[in-house]
Amino acid sequence: MDNVPPPAEELGILDRELRQLEARRAQLLARRAWLLAALQPPVAPGAPPAPPSAGFGPPHIAPGGPGRPFAAPAGPDTSPPGVQNLLLTLGGILLTVAAIAFTLVSWGAMGIGGRSAVLGAVTVAALGTPYALLRRGLVATAESVAALGLVLMVLDVYALHRAVLPQTDGLGYAAFASAALAALWSAYGLWLPRLRTPLPAAVVTAQLPLPFWALTGGAGAPPVEWALLLTAALDVAVVVWARPVPVRVTAGVAAAMSGGGALLIGGFRSLAADSPSAAANPAAVLVAAAAVALFTAWRVPAAAGLSAVAGLAAVAGLGGVVRVAVPGPGWAVIGYLLCGTALLAVVRAPVPRRLLPGLAGASAVVHAAAALMALPLSALALAGPVTALTDVWSGTSPLPDPDSTATALLPAPLALLITAAVLVAAARHRGTPLATDPAGAQPPPAANGAVGPARADRLRTAARCGAVVLVWAAFVAVPVVFGFAHSAAVVWQLAPALGLLAAAAWRAPGAVTWTALACALTGSVSVALLSLATRPATFTVLGVLVGAFVLAAVRTRGPLQALLGCTATVFATGLAGATGAALELPAHRAAPLLLAVPALTALLGARLRRHSAALPVEITGAVAGLVALPLAAGHLPVLALVLALCGVIAAGTAVRAERRPVAGYLAVVLFVVATWVRLAASDVASPEAYSLPVTVPALAVGVLRRRKDPQASSWAAYGPGLSATLVPSLVAAWGDEHWLRPLLLGLAALAVTLAGARLRLQALLVIGGAVLALDATHELAPYVVQVVGALPRWLPPALVGLLLLAVGATYEQRLRDARKLRESLGRMR
Repeated sequence: MDNVPPPAEELGILDRELRQLEARRAQLLARRAWLLAALQPPVAPGAPPAPPSAGFGPPHIAPGGPGRPFAAPAGPDTSPPGVQNLLLTLGGILLTVAAIAFTLVSWGAMGIGGRSAVLGAVTVAALGTPYALLRRGLVATAESVAALGLVLMVLDVYALHRAVLPQTDGLGYAAFASAALAALWSAYGLWLPRLRTPLPAAVVTAQLPLPFWALTGGAGAPPVEWALLLTAALDVAVVVWARPVPVRVTAGVAAAMSGGGALLIGGFRSLAADSPSAAANPAAVLVAAAAVALFTAWRVPAAAGLSAVAGLAAVAGLGGVVRVAVPGPGWAVIGYLLCGTALLAVVRAPVPRRLLPGLAGASAVVHAAAALMALPLSALALAGPVTALTDVWSGTSPLPDPDSTATALLPAPLALLITAAVLVAAARHRGTPLATDPAGAQPPPAANGAVGPARADRLRTAARCGAVVLVWAAFVAVPVVFGFAHSAAVVWQLAPALGLLAAAAWRAPGAVTWTALACALTGSVSVALLSLATRPATFTVLGVLVGAFVLAAVRTRGPLQALLGCTATVFATGLAGATGAALELPAHRAAPLLLAVPALTALLGARLRRHSAALPVEITGAVAGLVALPLAAGHLPVLALVLALCGVIAAGTAVRAERRPVAGYLAVVLFVVATWVRLAASDVASPEAYSLPVTVPALAVGVLRRRKDPQASSWAAYGPGLSATLVPSLVAAWGDEHWLRPLLLGLAALAVTLAGARLRLQALLVIGGAVLALDATHELAPYVVQVVGALPRWLPPALVGLLLLAVGATYEQRLRDARKLRESLGRMR
């Protein structure tokens, strides 16, 4: 909505107004200081200061000019000290207790004349005394006595019922008495306007007559909800037209309580109604309450938020009538939703602009509630195909059967579409001219609920995103609503996924684009699971999804392209797995087929080079390759083949300089592990016969590389060769019952460790030391077990405790030693 005038011009106007207010304030302060100086009496030289006033305030000075004091009455006690307040309060309480005790206890000991005379005289005296006290300026004392008089009037009413009208209905008498007291207290407060208690007390008492009358259930008595609503309307009138602030505050609180009670009763009866005639009265109550709340929000700027309550009450009332006229709860939701949509018509109505946010918020609450009630069906349609994972290619549709007719389920997608249409309209709405107040003045935008351009743009963007999600959710629920066959359901679910994917690829990046892409990804996963029911559907859907995501990735740029490429890789992995299943291959024989995905992503990465999407796609392909490892784990020869093929792919990737630091090491590890697995698969008892011929040339190549490049890492030069022999020998030694292999392995590991320490080579030191430690542990383990078994049971815990104490006592030193060891290893190559 455009600001009138423009923001820059309005800011200048506000600055000028503020400067004028500051100038006027300075003038008034200067005049006040002059008047205070003029009112001070002249003091003769050497005269003692004037004695303090007999009252609690300063002495009164004649307003005609300085030097003309006059004898004033005692100072007003509107702000007395705390002690005076305490004394007055205690006195009023004691008198009130005495009056109650007299009425309840001593009443029966006196005749009717004495009773009337005593209470009447005391009440009249208590009500008349404040007049004399106010004339002398004793306002606080008058307040206490007046409060006592009000309590005595209540006791008079009670006494009258007990003595004169004992047969009268209690509720009816309470209604009449509370109305009379409210009227008398109002008159009393208007007669003595300086008293602050009577008028608020009258407002509180006025809450009782109509509800008490309604509770009597007599002829002509209104229902309770109407009585509460009429009471709230009277309170609103007091809030709007009364002047004293305490009276308005009291009436506002009372109106909220009475109006809230009417809304609760009306809403409960509207929901409990089972026929249009039964729903008519609650609807009238709710609509009337909405009118009262809207009038309050219009006339009281601080209560502008009540417009939201008015909107919700109107929707609840009218929607309740629709609810009993339509079949099923689903169509009742549509009825409430249409009422909430009609509420948005006030945007074009000539109403004060400050009411619009509340009314629009009420409509938004209704639409959000309707959407939340409809979304579970869409979630069921999306999550239902997960059950296909347990019964692949069974021919049975995995879509859930909600055991309901299409007529009963149709309101859910309709509610989503209606809400989406409202969001689209809200996104297209550019605002209307500012409405004027009843007086004709045009308030500033802040008072009319206007929003800034930036916030308006954010709200429109959010509305567009919400519309996209709701339309998509409505589409995916249709197969469940109408019970589509499997093939039709697959085609129906695939269409919105491809459409949203195309929209995300051909639109400029933004919030709407990412929302469409999120819906497309979710829908594509759901339809891919749905297609697992039949073999043709599986290959068709996965092939279409791979092609669609590849084309979308080619069309886009940046992070969006990387995400689309990774998604295409995931679906390609699924297609490769489906191919293996279609060929009826065992799991370990289907594993090599999955390696086609990382191979293709490696070739694509070589083509893209340093493109931003290359690395994410290659990582996704590598993860797909990892999936092949558990599939082949049950057959060691195939696992060795898979590891070797993975090493080939990693080695091919390491040809590129930007991937060499990671892919090169990975290729070496994969080749070595493949060799070990192959040896284990062949039941080789002496792996050294196969590993030593590899280790010797590998170490020779490492020596040549170190001579050519002294800065090369010892891990790259010697790590593969040493691992190729030492690790398989260590595995064989752990299962060898003889002593020769562990001895030779220990000597070889010791030689490698010493060489690493002498030459300061990290790989030799770490690999040799680790193998030596594990080999020694294996050889010493039986003896350690024997020794531990021969020791007393209390000794091992004691030794462990002593060790922990020693480590704790020298913790700082051990920490420094660990740092030195780490630094020493870090300096090695």
